[in-house]
Amino acid sequence: MDNQITKTEKELKVIDLLESNIELYKNAEKQNVVLNTPPPQKWIAKHPYIKKEITTESGQRIKVPYDYLPIDKVEYLLKKIFKFYRIEILREGTSFNGVYVVVRVHYLNPSDGQWSFHDGIGSMQLQTAKGTSPADLANINNGALSMAFPAAKTVAIKDACDHLGDIFGANLNREQSLIYKADTETLNHGEYLD
Repeated sequence: MDNQITKTEKELKVIDLLESNIELYKNAEKQNVVLNTPPPQKWIAKHPYIKKEITTESGQRIKVPYDYLPIDKVEYLLKKIFKFYRIEILREGTSFNGVYVVVRVHYLNPSDGQWSFHDGIGSMQLQTAKGTSPADLANINNGALSMAFPAAKTVAIKDACDHLGDIFGANLNREQSLIYKADTETLNHGEYLD
């Protein structure tokens, strides 16, 4: 019996942990609220080529344009929310008739002052002469590589930032997702001690 910890003792240890870190938890929760806010509707763009399938209220499946957050909005949010960030290209290469880029987005986390990161991957097919097979690399347009790699890098940055939360477009194309609800106990703190 002496080796067993009672429920009250466990609760007290949790309260002690919370007491010593409550400001960190509050700051992290405030940041989570910001990161899990949907982006402004006027920022969301419709892709001219990529389509997604959705289910209508009547149960019918239809194709509609893919929603995305343009890179200028993503970079604005990185600057506004994190203040300090940097993009690291981890690798790049070719695959079939296109190119890919893998990036790591480093950011200074304002809630704890630590550097964190998320990785992302992006790809872009090489433009070829009109009416030719993309598999025939002899038909690649001049300048195709110089356009494809930056575009793939942009997609990779946006892919990495999706992991940060809804405000970066994480759930734009999901038919179902959970809505983030703030932990009011952490924000109010007093309820832990009652």
